[in-house]
Amino acid sequence: MDTPTQDSLPEYREWSDVAVRLFQGVVYLEDGKPWDVVLRNITPLEEYFGRVGLQLVVDETEGFGFLRQLQSEDLPDKYDELPKMFRRSRLSYDATLLTIMLREELRRFEEEEVHDQRCVISSDALFEQWKAFFPRDEDELKLRKGLSAAIRTLEGLKFVRRFGKDTDDWEVRRILKARLIAADLEAVKVQFVDAMKRRKESG
Repeated sequence: MDTPTQDSLPEYREWSDVAVRLFQGVVYLEDGKPWDVVLRNITPLEEYFGRVGLQLVVDETEGFGFLRQLQSEDLPDKYDELPKMFRRSRLSYDATLLTIMLREELRRFEEEEVHDQRCVISSDALFEQWKAFFPRDEDELKLRKGLSAAIRTLEGLKFVRRFGKDTDDWEVRRILKARLIAADLEAVKVQFVDAMKRRKESG
C-alpha cells in the first residue's frame, strides 16, 4: 500500500484541527482559539461530518460543540447503512445515580440564576447527597469508593472536571445538559427508581 505524499493529501483547512478535536470529544468556549475556529467554520464542518452520518451540535449560548450520531430513521438512503461511529454504552448503577444527581444540581444552579458562570460542587456536599440513596448502615468507606469510581467514569465522559488542581471540588459541565435533556432525565429517573427498589428488595 502506497504511503500518502504531500502532493496526494487534500489541502489543509483551518478547521482540520478542530475536526479531530470534535471526533475526540467536546470543544468548549474556554478552549479559546479552537472554539473560535468552530464558530467560523460551522457550515464546512457540518458538511464534513454529515458525510459520515454525524451531526455537529454547537450551542453558542452554553459555549460548547460536540458530535451526535444521527439515527437511522433520520438518514437518507445509503447513509443509514453507514457503520456507527459512536455507540451508546450502559452506565453502571453508581454512574447512573451520579449522572442524575449532577443533572439535578445543574438544573438548580440555573434556576437560581447565580452570577457564577460555572456549576461547582464540593466532594463533601456530593457525598452527603450520595449517602441519602443508600441504607443508613451502609459502610461509609464502600460508599466513598463507589462515588469515586462513578466520578472517574463521568470525568472520562467529560461530564465533570476537577475545579482547580489542589481542591476536591468538581465542575459540572454543561455538556451534561445536552447529553441528558429534561425529557430523557425523567425517563432515566423512572428506570433508576425501579432499579433501586429491586436492588433493595434483593439485598
